[in-house]
Amino acid sequence: MANIEWQIKRFEALSLTELYSVLQLRSEVFVVEQNCVYQDIDGKDEKALHLLGIYEGKIVAYARLFKPNDYFENASIGRVIVAQNYRDKKWGHDLMQNAISGVRDYFDTNEITISAQLYLQKFYESHQFVQTSEMYLEDDIPHIEMKRK
Repeated sequence: MANIEWQIKRFEALSLTELYSVLQLRSEVFVVEQNCVYQDIDGKDEKALHLLGIYEGKIVAYARLFKPNDYFENASIGRVIVAQNYRDKKWGHDLMQNAISGVRDYFDTNEITISAQLYLQKFYESHQFVQTSEMYLEDDIPHIEMKRK
């Protein structure tokens, strides 16, 4: 099985190349693949910790981690993404495990709130998240709020 390297960096610690790769990956999936025109660069990247999944020198998985009250009342995880060409490797589960550990290690909490795309509900439930809201539209995509204690 191929190994992926995980790194957590503050915004200021991202190199220009890493930042460009992250924004390119987010645009590739959230804008182009999901056919959703929305403002990805939302002014929150500076507050977040950035979890990078690096394989053969390329960022192929990513998530943003927020401390409590920076996004939700609880800590939160967002922009959870694995590049389309690597989804068969099941790195999404590794990504979530590393994100949850990162929240615990950096923010000293286990309470996490996410805004999850509805079609990924079972995926997040496999990581002990539970639905805490009715379905709502975010950028015309069905979402639900989910929490983990």
